[in-house]
Amino acid sequence: MKKILIVDDERRMVDLIELFLNPQGFKCIKVLDGKEALHVVRTQTVHLVVLDVMMPGMDGFEVCAEIRKLSTVPILMLTAREGKEEVVKGLTLGADDYVTKPFDEEELVARVQALLRRVPEPAPAGVAADGYRLDAESYALTWDSHHVQLTMKEYQLVEAMMKHPNRTYTREQLLMIAWEYDSYTDPRTVDSHIRNLREKLKKAGFPTDQFLVTIWGIGYRWSNESNKT
Repeated sequence: MKKILIVDDERRMVDLIELFLNPQGFKCIKVLDGKEALHVVRTQTVHLVVLDVMMPGMDGFEVCAEIRKLSTVPILMLTAREGKEEVVKGLTLGADDYVTKPFDEEELVARVQALLRRVPEPAPAGVAADGYRLDAESYALTWDSHHVQLTMKEYQLVEAMMKHPNRTYTREQLLMIAWEYDSYTDPRTVDSHIRNLREKLKKAGFPTDQFLVTIWGIGYRWSNESNKT
């Protein structure tokens, strides 16, 4: 049974989300603040986190950043605003998707199920290209002596491009690969994840600009070093 951690300072909201998810066969762990949420992530196995943004004390952005230091568990953020800045901030900090309040049962369940469905299955062989290695068991990308931990979405984007080097993927294609549905999610979400991925790789010492290439007006590709002139 998949365990969902629900984090919201409003008791009514965590109870409502549990009411939506329980009939789908999920076990829900409900907490009312960020510190308790981090304790759960450290001490228990959870398969997805539903995380509210607006909480007193440690807000959802802070909790998201701290979870990413501990785990690659998918994070679905709840926001009461539709402002682009808040959504982009959450994605940049490592969230995998978001739902805007108020939301209905079908939308929430669809997003939760899609995130869980897209968790990569372990693949011992991994993916390798030009000295880079993507490990499906640890969700890590390595190169030379450098190592960086990826989120689920980052893993899925890198995996698709590394498997087909020099193929240009449109934002819409990458959206369908990592999000599986395009009716809810803005294609610009892909840009936020790629930008965050680049920053993470640069900080870890990867020569990112040589491989993760932007094709302006179209999308992105993983460029094969051996085919460069």
